[in-house]
Amino acid sequence: MVTFLSGGTGTPKLLDGAESHYSPDEITVIANTGDDIVLGDLFISPDVDTVLYWAADMLDRDTWWGIADDSATTHAQLTELQDATDVSTDPQYLSDQQQTAGHDLTHWRRFAALPEFMHISDRDRAIHLYRSQQLKSGASLTETTHQIADALDIDITVLPMANDPVASLIHTPSGVMHFQEFWVARDGTPNVSDVEFRGGESATLSSEVNDALTDTIIIGPSNPVTSIGPMLAIDGFQEALRSTTVIAVSPFIGSDVFSGPAAKLMDAVGLSPSSEGLPDAYPFADGFVLDESDPRNIEPPTIRTDITIDSPTDASRILTAIESLLNRLK
Repeated sequence: MVTFLSGGTGTPKLLDGAESHYSPDEITVIANTGDDIVLGDLFISPDVDTVLYWAADMLDRDTWWGIADDSATTHAQLTELQDATDVSTDPQYLSDQQQTAGHDLTHWRRFAALPEFMHISDRDRAIHLYRSQQLKSGASLTETTHQIADALDIDITVLPMANDPVASLIHTPSGVMHFQEFWVARDGTPNVSDVEFRGGESATLSSEVNDALTDTIIIGPSNPVTSIGPMLAIDGFQEALRSTTVIAVSPFIGSDVFSGPAAKLMDAVGLSPSSEGLPDAYPFADGFVLDESDPRNIEPPTIRTDITIDSPTDASRILTAIESLLNRLK
């Protein structure tokens, strides 16, 4: 049995090789929910959905977000309405009172319906609508994720990291903004002074996540700060990782980041923005997979390979390296 910790791009790419090493019933993926927001009346769980769509073979692999070959008629109509009015083009947070009204999971994730700064296609929107209504009816995020997985005929187990709200908030000179505003609406350009995982101190592990954390853990080349950091902020998560075997794949290929704003955010929270920062980011890790071109040497044990992932063959190569490292650690 193996459990992958996943953000939105790095680990899903690694999962492309998973089924050549494990049977579907041996694979669990715990997905980050620190990026979740409510936009308009849609509860959007981007990293959970990326894993679900990957497992259902419907993921848009050009963006690693949303559903491939999907229409976007509703999004286009909303954009047309926005363009015909004087609605601000900046993301519009609801008031503080509205932020915390309604379902707990909406805390610090609620934006007004317009502008719809995230591109949401039609079938993707249907998933968000279903999730939103199930949460409003009292189902947990884990229960709702299982329902969607069953509907999409997914064999692996996909778990949100928590049923409680944990929101990734980016501190910038112009104020605090949700990660989705920082990364999607503002292209990751604002300077960052700190990253906060609001709600992490009060969130608890679900029984499903607690059980999955007893398996061998693989952290793909995800952003250590905003993909994995929200999980580590949950009480008991790091403690569980210290009690099992954890292998992490570096998010750096040589001196370049694998994807996303990992280097910028690591620097903001006081971590070396390179593979040298990984032992501090993941102090519970038993070993690391580094790119063969990476000039840095770190502890604990490492193994090197080409960690570029452009195909399932590439992903399988990295998982083979992980298995070799696991055998060395026995």
